[in-house]
Amino acid sequence: MQGAGNDFILIETADMEFDWTAASKVMCDRHYGIGADGLLLLMPSDIADFKMRIFNADGSESEMCGNGLRCMVKYYLDRGSKAGKTGKIRVETITGIREAKRLVNKDESFEIQVSMGKPVFDEDDIPVQSGQCEVDIKQLLACNIAVAGNDFRLNLVSMGNPHTIYFTDNQITDFPLSDIGPEITGNEIFPEGINFEVARVLDRNNIEARVWERGVGETLACGSGACAIAVTAIMHDYTGNKVTVRLPGGILKAEWDGLGEVYLSGPAKKVYTGIWEV
Repeated sequence: MQGAGNDFILIETADMEFDWTAASKVMCDRHYGIGADGLLLLMPSDIADFKMRIFNADGSESEMCGNGLRCMVKYYLDRGSKAGKTGKIRVETITGIREAKRLVNKDESFEIQVSMGKPVFDEDDIPVQSGQCEVDIKQLLACNIAVAGNDFRLNLVSMGNPHTIYFTDNQITDFPLSDIGPEITGNEIFPEGINFEVARVLDRNNIEARVWERGVGETLACGSGACAIAVTAIMHDYTGNKVTVRLPGGILKAEWDGLGEVYLSGPAKKVYTGIWEV
């Protein structure tokens, strides 16, 4: 499945003992496997409609993935499952219960909207080495990192997984993401790694961005990253509370009232179904 070009292998399973770390490395390999940014597991849950686990292409398990969550909800609905009385699907994740619903557009196409939880700005939840950052505006963390002879002012926020955002006035297509991305995501001040987004504000409603994901590399889109970008832009008053994030793979929409949960909406599509021979 894919959401704005962020592509995933989705497996419905109740097998908790299988080595999914090893499986994700092999399956996600674009030359010798199926090829994907990550592996999604739809599993039974005692407290929600289903449980989601996410493994990156390098085998590491991720806490949250907005595009992956939307793809899983789309699959769940397409197989004939029904939403509850509230019209929402409840999904168990490492970061808690997330709710999702189908949004019907004027042209009768539809998108999946998911709740992404409240943004977190605490050093322990990012995480980042204590003392490396200071509060920029309100409670937003920011730090300066020198990479390849350039100083980058980075904004830090967690959307269940950690993100750092760099705003630029220059064309993001010209940004050397393949050089700078690994240096920032693997910087020693981020002991568990971090996702990196470079963004340019187009106007009060639109931002364009590119993403370097830890454990994956550059991806065509990132749902939690789009939310992190929107939250940071809203806090800086670069935009209003509803933000369209334009990524190489497509458009994602993030909405935040400045207090509660962030809501993410966008496309999700099944590409094909197949059998993996173990």
